[in-house]
Amino acid sequence: MNVREIIRSLGVWLEGRLFEIGGTVVTGASVLTFILVLLFTFWISWILQRVTERTLIRGGLSHEGTRATTKRLLHYCVLVVGLGVALQSIGISLASVFAAGAFAAVAIGFALQNILQNFVSGVILLVERSIKETDVLEVEGVTIRVIRMGARTTLARTRDDEELIIPNSILVQSAVKNLTLTDEVFRVRSTVGVSYDSDMRVVEFTLYEAAASVEHRFLGRDPVVLLTEFGDSSVVWEVSVWAKTPWEAMTTRSDLNKAIWWGLKTEEVTIAYPQLDLHVKPTDVGASLLGTR
Repeated sequence: MNVREIIRSLGVWLEGRLFEIGGTVVTGASVLTFILVLLFTFWISWILQRVTERTLIRGGLSHEGTRATTKRLLHYCVLVVGLGVALQSIGISLASVFAAGAFAAVAIGFALQNILQNFVSGVILLVERSIKETDVLEVEGVTIRVIRMGARTTLARTRDDEELIIPNSILVQSAVKNLTLTDEVFRVRSTVGVSYDSDMRVVEFTLYEAAASVEHRFLGRDPVVLLTEFGDSSVVWEVSVWAKTPWEAMTTRSDLNKAIWWGLKTEEVTIAYPQLDLHVKPTDVGASLLGTR
């Protein structure tokens, strides 16, 4: 087959009728135009995302999660516009597509209900920006850090370096605690019970000094020491410091507990624990037996 025959065959394919949608005949040339428009749309989206990121950085927006959210929203908008232009370029209007495939759309909608629900939830999250990439969340009692937010799912990582794939509908419909929504400062608490025989002024001063000695705490807020309860076996105190980020809360709590332990040990303050005194009274039978011996 020579070049002329190849060109002739290609021309026949481009002009040939492939199928029909809503009364519009789709040819090979239409399909090629559709593909080229989509490729051009992705290229435009890539260019706009790079320009947008540079503009945001120059404007002083350093939060990586906010920039990623903005770029993803821009990408979706460009794709929707590009898809509409691609369909119009081959002579297919969106109204005719919806009219021709209304029944199929309903069937597919029921079949893909969960997928569509997660996709809509993803769009809501991107628009509201209540959850962003790099945020630290508490979902169903598990502390996670958001790694990447997708159209259908969100990728997160736990403190044990386990990766979780969370459907976006869970983040929208469930109660989610965003620990870094306004700032990353996180309060860390520790409780300790001391003996009733202890000097409570010494205890309060020792606990405050121990909390202030924690190295990696947030220095912008002072420690708080509170007497919270007169328990059955001890006087209960609560000591609070602030961690620089919720992701370091467990390490900060460990440092706080160590400082409290060694501080009370140095001052010879007894850390109380539940005790049970058992008093046994001899019965009449036991007393008589003891008397006979």
